[in-house]
Amino acid sequence: MTESPAARALLWPLAIAYSGIVRTRALFYRRGIYRTRRLGGRVISVGNLTVGGTGKTPMVLWIAERLASEGKRAAILTRGYRGSSQADARGVPQSDEVALLHERLGGRAQLGVGKDRYESGRTLERHGAEWFILDDGFQHLTLARDANIVMIDATNPFGGARLLPAGRLREPKSALRRADIAVITRSDRAPAVEAVVRRFTQAPLFYARTHLESVLRLPALKVALPERDFAEAKFFAFCGIGNADAFFDDTRRWGSHVIGRRAFRDHHRYTAADVAQLEREATAAGADAMLCTEKDVFNLRDAVPARLPVYACRIGLALSDAEGFWQAVLTAVHKNRQEAAA
Repeated sequence: MTESPAARALLWPLAIAYSGIVRTRALFYRRGIYRTRRLGGRVISVGNLTVGGTGKTPMVLWIAERLASEGKRAAILTRGYRGSSQADARGVPQSDEVALLHERLGGRAQLGVGKDRYESGRTLERHGAEWFILDDGFQHLTLARDANIVMIDATNPFGGARLLPAGRLREPKSALRRADIAVITRSDRAPAVEAVVRRFTQAPLFYARTHLESVLRLPALKVALPERDFAEAKFFAFCGIGNADAFFDDTRRWGSHVIGRRAFRDHHRYTAADVAQLEREATAAGADAMLCTEKDVFNLRDAVPARLPVYACRIGLALSDAEGFWQAVLTAVHKNRQEAAA
C-alpha cells in the first residue's frame, strides 16, 4: 500500500465511510441490536486493531499449549484463509495458518475451521471441548468471549492512525475499550504506545517478543540446523506473511547472516516459477541456503527448491510476565462469565 500524499487524499473519503460502518456495527452489538451468541465453554479471543502480523498465531499457540498443559480440553476457532476448511489428501488443512496450528499442536487442541465460528464451536463442544481460543477474534463480535486479548505491534502500533483503506487500522483506537488484556509485541518497553492504550483502557498490559526455537530443514522439518551453522551460514530470506519486515528484522536479531531477501503477499502459494526465481536470486547473492517462516512451508508443498537447502524458522512467544498474563486471562474469564450469568 502506497504512502504517497496523493494516494492518502484519494483514499481518505473511503476511510471515513469505513469508519462509519465499523463504529455503527460495534454500537449495534453493544446495544443488542445485532445478536451475540454464546458457547457453553469458555472463550478466549486473540486479535488486533490492524491488518498484518502482530503475533496472533504465536499467542494462539501459547494459550493452546498452556491449556493443554493444565489438562483442559481446548479447541481453536479460526476462519482460515478466506474461510477455507478444506484439507489435502493427507487430511492436513490447506490454509497455511491452520496447517501450522495442526502441525505444532499435534492433537493437543482441536481445530474448528470456517466462517461460522459459533457453529464450529457447537460441533467441538459435542466432541468434548470446554475451552475455546478465538483466533483473530477482536472484530468477530458475533461470538461472545470471556477474555478479550488485543495484540499491538510496537513498531507500527496503530497503522499510521488511519483506517482502511487509507491506513492499516481495522477499527478506531477507541475500540481498545473492549479489551480485557493488551499485549504489546516486538518490544520490551514502549511508553508512547502505553500512553495511547491508557487513553482508552486500564486493562492489564504485557509485553511479548518472538524467540527462535529451532531452524528446521524442508520439507520434513525433522532435522534442525545447529546453532553454530545457523550463525555462520549465508542466507537468502523470503516470506509471504502479513508483516514481512518483522521477519527480516527478527532474522537479524537472532544472529543470522542474511545477504538477500524477497517478500511476497500474505498467504502466497509458491509456484515452480517462484521457486526457480528465488534460487537464481539466492545463488547470485552467494547464499549457502534459503530461509523462510514456518508458515511458508505449507505454501511450498508443490514447489520445494532443489538446488539450495531451505530452512524454516520455528518461533515461540516469550511473554514479559507469563504467569501474570495467564492469571489476568483467568481473572477476566471468571469476571466476565459471572457478569454474563447475572
